[in-house]
Parts: sequence; C-alpha cells; structure tokens
Amino acid sequence: MGYVAVKGGTRAIEESLNRIQYERVKRGKVLEVEAVEAGMRGLVDQVMSESSLYSEELAALAIKQAEGSPEEAVFLLRAYRSTLPRKHYSRTVRSEEMRVERRISASFKDIPGGQILGATTDYSHRLLDFEMAEETERTIQDWLENFRRADEADPAEAPIDRLPKVLDYLRKEGLIADCPVDPAEPDDVTRTSLTFPASRSEKLQVLTRGQTGAVTSLAYAVIRGYGMVHPTVGELRVGQFPVYVDSPLRTADNDDEDEAYYIGEIKATEVEMLVPATVEKEGGRKELNLEFGYGLCYGQNETKAIAMSILDKSLERGDKSIPTQNEEFVLFHIDSVESTGFISHLKMPHYVTFQAKLSDVRKTRKGQTGEAEGE
Repeated sequence: MGYVAVKGGTRAIEESLNRIQYERVKRGKVLEVEAVEAGMRGLVDQVMSESSLYSEELAALAIKQAEGSPEEAVFLLRAYRSTLPRKHYSRTVRSEEMRVERRISASFKDIPGGQILGATTDYSHRLLDFEMAEETERTIQDWLENFRRADEADPAEAPIDRLPKVLDYLRKEGLIADCPVDPAEPDDVTRTSLTFPASRSEKLQVLTRGQTGAVTSLAYAVIRGYGMVHPTVGELRVGQFPVYVDSPLRTADNDDEDEAYYIGEIKATEVEMLVPATVEKEGGRKELNLEFGYGLCYGQNETKAIAMSILDKSLERGDKSIPTQNEEFVLFHIDSVESTGFISHLKMPHYVTFQAKLSDVRKTRKGQTGEAEGE
C-alpha cells in the first residue's frame, strides 16, 4: 500500500511548499538538469533502475526536483511513468547481443574475448579529490583534448558485440545446467498485484525495481550466513542492448523476423553469479554442483546487479525459515516507494488513533491504581 501526503490547512500547505522552494534556491544558484545528467551518472542510473523507466533526462529532472533524494526522485518518476501509454512491446532483448563496454569475471583469469575493465572505481584510491573543488569548464575541456589526443595516438578498442558467455564454457563441460527458454508471457507487477508463490518473472522484476540499499543489505545477509556459501561472479557485463519493435504491418501470415525497427539502445548491467551447491544422489551420495543466480539493472549499477543475482538464487531455494529465502519477506520489503512511503506516513496526523490508545493507557493505569488502593 502506498502512502502520499494528506491534505491539511490550505494556507499552511502553501507556505510549506513555498518554504521548500526557498530552501532549494536560496543560494541563488540554478542546478541545470543537463549538469545532473552529465555529472551524477551513478545516481541517475540508480533512479532509472528503481523507477523502471529508462530516461536519463527525466531521471535527472526528478533528482533536481527531489534535491538529490533518491527515494523522492523514484517516487516522482514512477508517478510520471504511470501516466504514459504503452504503444508497443519490444522484441525480447538477448544479452548475447550486448555491445560490451565493461566485462569481467572473478571466476576465470582468461575468458574468451578477454577481461575488459572499462570505467570503474574498483581500482581507484578512495580518497577525496580536492582538485575537483577547483574544477572549471576550461580545465575539463583541456583534459578532454589531451585524452582524445592520446586516444587517437593509441586508439582503444571499440565496444565489442556478441562476446561469448562465460557460463557457456561451463555448460559445455556439463558443470552447469542449461537454462531453457520459458515461452510463457512474463508477469508485470506494475499492472497486476504481486501474488505468492511469485513467478520468477515477478521476482526478477521486483528485485530490479528494489531499493538499491535494501537489495544490497539483504544480499550481504545471505553471504554472511543466512543460507548461502560464498558466491563468485561468473561474469559481469556493462553495455548497450539494441532494442527492436515489430512492424505494425506484421501479421500471423506475414511473420518475417527481419521486419522489425531498431529504436535505440539501453545501457544495462548484467551479472551471472556462480553458487556452489550440494546435490544428493542415489544411495545418499552427495555431489558438489554449480548453480547460478541472475541480475540485470538499468545503467551501470553493478553492486545492485550482483546483489540481485545473489537474492535470485537465495529465493529459489525457498526455505521460509530463513528470512532471505522467504519470498514474502524479501519482495515485500525492498520496494523504495512502498517502504519509504510507509515510514514517511508516520509523520501524518494520527490524532484519533493515538487518542484512543492514550485513553486505553489511562484506563489501564487507573484500574491498576484502584486495585492497589483496594489492597
């Protein structure tokens, strides 16, 4: 159940809205939407993922309006998303077609196509860069010119299409099970309420829309001992997915696979997580096997995609005595808008219910005092 602000005195509310506008602009500086989009890539990607709406410009606008609050920005963007018509459904996007910008494996040193570090803070020093406080557009332009000059002298490889999947290497050896294509229409939790037991499409959709901190926290709980041994990243990819929609003239009699329109690309992070598992064979014999969990998020959102893949596998095991394997516990408590809205609604007036509780407390106290005096 989502909560929104209730209405009170009209004048008081108007003054409150004026005050929040004042707090946003009181320093006399205008934060350009373009600047948010260009300089807050991580936050933009997080908001797009939790909102289920791929638009860097609109995510940047929501962040500006929310004064940098991810929860409020997600609320704004989801509300806007709910007003949009659904004109087309794209064709199924296949991860093998990703134009890879970054690709690593923690499981193998040498992988087909090689490790591609791409843009990441993984190997940087976590120290404040005080030079950024003096950064200007001129210094940025100078840096970009030097970077491009060096790139022309020693050009880096362009993003690579159709790199082989690391898990396919294990499948060829029979060390990991095949993943058959499910022809069933996926469920959509934005149009129908989440039900239990949840289908895998529902689980994955709720996980990818989940609040980044909540998903990360629960995945951390999993690997600290709540139901899973140490997982290993089989492959992590960041890149662009091409998106196609069918021709509006396509019919059952004219089902030409080539009759599709390319409408653009979406940047996403994909993770396939390897998890060791013990399988019991005939005669009580136990055998070690490899299973995998899956994570996919908009933008370069690596921590969340890794956490999502851990929870995907954890939920599949389904031991309800373990919180992180209980789908109702996990899926009901990671949604940003639901959880933030419920917590925030506690600020709203609860006069009647609290006065009723207070009356009960007073009656109880009075009864206890009377009994004490009677003794």
